[in-house]
Amino acid sequence: MLNLRLLYTFALWLLLPYIFLRLLWRSRKQPEYLHHIGERFGFYSVRSSQPVIWLHAVSVGEARAAQSLVTRLRATFPDHQILLTHTTPTGRAASEQLYGDGVLRVYLPYDYPFAVNRFLRCFRPRLGILMETEIWFNLIRACRKTGMPLLLLNARMSENSARSYARFARLTGEALGGLTAIAAQTADDAARLSGLGAKNVSVMGNLKFDIEPPPAMLELGRQLRAKIGTARKVFLAASTRDGEEALLLDALKQVHIPGLLLLIVPRHPQRFAEIAAQLDQRGIPFQRRSKIGQAGDSQKYAVPPKIQVVLGDSMGEMFAYYAAADFAFIGGSLLPYGGQNLIEACAVGVPVVIGSHTYNFAEATRLAVQAGAAVQVPDIAGLIAELHRLFGNPEALSEMRHRCAGFVESNRGATDKSLLVIVAALRNDRSAK
Repeated sequence: MLNLRLLYTFALWLLLPYIFLRLLWRSRKQPEYLHHIGERFGFYSVRSSQPVIWLHAVSVGEARAAQSLVTRLRATFPDHQILLTHTTPTGRAASEQLYGDGVLRVYLPYDYPFAVNRFLRCFRPRLGILMETEIWFNLIRACRKTGMPLLLLNARMSENSARSYARFARLTGEALGGLTAIAAQTADDAARLSGLGAKNVSVMGNLKFDIEPPPAMLELGRQLRAKIGTARKVFLAASTRDGEEALLLDALKQVHIPGLLLLIVPRHPQRFAEIAAQLDQRGIPFQRRSKIGQAGDSQKYAVPPKIQVVLGDSMGEMFAYYAAADFAFIGGSLLPYGGQNLIEACAVGVPVVIGSHTYNFAEATRLAVQAGAAVQVPDIAGLIAELHRLFGNPEALSEMRHRCAGFVESNRGATDKSLLVIVAALRNDRSAK
């Protein structure tokens, strides 16, 4: 019988030259992709003298989502070292900003058997935690061979992803069956994972509901709003993806709201210059966030009234951007990217408008719309219509803001459920030994 895992590993070896080329290509916009390359193949210069609990947070979204869990792990297991692994430089940078020196952080190696074995030998984790939809066949097999409990928490599995994994049913079933336990975000996610061969699956909710907006970021948001001008209406386009900014900028001419300021924060920092070029091409007066406050602080406003757009070209300030806005569009949803996290906006009390492409946050979107904290629109025309409606109806906007708090509060609790799964896995591991 054909061994699909060996075939998968052979394909990885064939892709090895492409991996280096891809790192080089991505480094054109993010030089950090050429940093710590050895870690991506299991070579590390850091060690831990304490027992290690390892958590993998791919990029920015996962690093932020894990914040409540990391806090609880550090409090519950004070004699352990928390190791965070990442895949992207932006995820690593977010981890540094969120956790400082309170955790170890490295890149998770590519899924080559020699690399994942070196990783496990180096850190010898007592427990590993993967987040959302991280299914690495050789990594899971290596953890199972060493007897280390490996969990998949905050797990999600969209219909499209389930169909893709089902094409390799035996390989997927072997990997999912090798996990100690899985805690899914929703009952639908749990059913899809079980259908693919997962065992010991429970429903935990979404960790993103447990995040607490940092007071320092809320204060920074208030300062930013003061510099924009408290009398202006501020519409935030958060975590926008390629193509969405052009739709928003072209639609600006159809917006007739006196004093409106559009605050655009692209999802990926390497696109800041690209969006600035789009604004220049259209002749739209704009100002970079990084320039606000550097000059003219003695003036009434740091952002002159003629400015129509502020380009959010900073990292780690998303909560501040939400705190500075009247309401927000959540990017990745006007075009088929699957949507971005709308929970953070609601946690700050900012009403949300979101497009039709939300498969990455389908349940959260459904619940937010049902709670009256969000409005879903089919296209850019619908978004512009909502912009006029909500800014023309302060009572409706205020009511949505009130409903945001109830939406978030009623869905908290995933961190507690995650911790129960973690403690049970560690207890069972000790019993087995």
